[in-house]
Amino acid sequence: MMISIHKKRFRLVPFSVFILLVSLTVFSCKKSTVIGEDPYDGGKQPLGIKFANEAADPEVGIQGEEATFKIRGLRPFEGKFKVLINETEAEVLTLTDSTVKVKIPLNASTGGITVIAEGQTFFGPSFGIEGKVSLDASFKVVSGSNGSILDMIPANNGYLMVGGFSDFDSKAALKPVNAIAMMNSQGEFQSLNSGKGVSGVLFSANQLSGGQFIVAGLFNSYNRRLGISSIARLNSDGSLDSTRVQLINLTPEKPQMGFDTVSTFNGGVNGLIRKTFVRDNKITVVGNFTRYYRYFYERSTRDSKRIDITTMNQIVRMKEDGSMDSTFNFNPATRQGYEGLNGSVEGAFMQQDGKIVITGDFTSFNGKPVNRIARINLDGSRDDTFNTGSGADNIVTSVTYNETKRKIMLTGLFKNFNGTAANGVVMLNEDGSTDNSFKLGTISGGIVTFAHQLSSGKIILSGGFSRYNNVVRQGFMILNQNGSLAPGYNNSGAFEGYISKVIETSSSLGNPAVILSGFISKFDNKRVGNVLRVEIK
Repeated sequence: MMISIHKKRFRLVPFSVFILLVSLTVFSCKKSTVIGEDPYDGGKQPLGIKFANEAADPEVGIQGEEATFKIRGLRPFEGKFKVLINETEAEVLTLTDSTVKVKIPLNASTGGITVIAEGQTFFGPSFGIEGKVSLDASFKVVSGSNGSILDMIPANNGYLMVGGFSDFDSKAALKPVNAIAMMNSQGEFQSLNSGKGVSGVLFSANQLSGGQFIVAGLFNSYNRRLGISSIARLNSDGSLDSTRVQLINLTPEKPQMGFDTVSTFNGGVNGLIRKTFVRDNKITVVGNFTRYYRYFYERSTRDSKRIDITTMNQIVRMKEDGSMDSTFNFNPATRQGYEGLNGSVEGAFMQQDGKIVITGDFTSFNGKPVNRIARINLDGSRDDTFNTGSGADNIVTSVTYNETKRKIMLTGLFKNFNGTAANGVVMLNEDGSTDNSFKLGTISGGIVTFAHQLSSGKIILSGGFSRYNNVVRQGFMILNQNGSLAPGYNNSGAFEGYISKVIETSSSLGNPAVILSGFISKFDNKRVGNVLRVEIK
């Protein structure tokens, strides 16, 4: 068979158009052909459950009592759905077309309302649980600090705060707020005469008997005044306690070169100071350093300062003027400090008798074994009566002490303490022995980073955990002294952050309260600025 082609009618067709035509032809010939599966086929149909934009009745609930939530569409699923308050199931009592009444669980805490039906989850608004713990709204801190508050002390009818921040309540727009700030007893910002403040981070603060402050951390200047080595003495208004000294003048034609204004407190270290303690007009310093520094101004010029250096590992005691106390952990034969600690210092406190307990990640002090905790005598020697046995098997990151109860709380990454399972939290007696009446429950979803016993005996624990003994506790809880959850005290919602200090006080209504400071962004589902007051009735 012959095929004739008429050249006048022949036209070239673009390849893409050709492919489209072929595809349409094939599709038209085979209408029943399945190209691909429907990706939405088999998906769950909406159930019609919806939270109304109305408050619950009551708006704030009480553990063990009833509450009614405005939710539509539950009637078709009667007996087949769950209502949860902050991940804790509530008993359903009655149901209508638009409401559901539940009994608030005894271990419920502030958080979101959730409905689960036929494998689908519906999220509702937050529901507050009233109890013995609440954020004190009368505390007048507004936005708080923009960085961590690492120490806080009562001072000048208020509180002195130090840390790693550069603003507080947005006051830095008017005047620098670098690592040091003051507030009154109700949380209102109080101006200090600190000038440009600190050129680094402050970890510790103390007030001397005359009203002056000792501040310490990791910094080399205060209000741009150099010649400071991680510790300084301030006047009661926050200004640097300074003095004018005579120097060697290499340019006699410029008499001013023979003098300089320097820190009156002439002493320091070559690293980080974690804690300072004041007793009998002497300052004991512990931290992560290896040398003590003191300037010899009489042999210095304005441009070149002479420094006397003494080896002192992790601990040194200074006199009120900053000079080193050679009666404390000092070897007169070598004119250097004794061996000291062989690892990092993370925390410390001073007992009423002046002895200091130090914790961290070390295994010896002056050549003697001390696993992550040691008590130091007034002369700087190890206190052998402090009976911690084999101590902790890993780092101790936090230590607190209650003078009323005379108990020590430790937290860290250790799993055992003195050969007994501890899971990162342990209570010690004042002599270092383990208080076995405290039994830590099961921590889920994270770890405990801070523990502090109140004078009432209750214990505050915080961290990154989500449950305690399978009860929802989102980063914050209050225990009885035996380690059980304190009834009525665990109603608060989510906590986010790290607590560095707890100060017991009273609220504006006269109720028992605590001021918490640290690096805290959320408490009871509310945004906070690293310092807050909490009523604990």
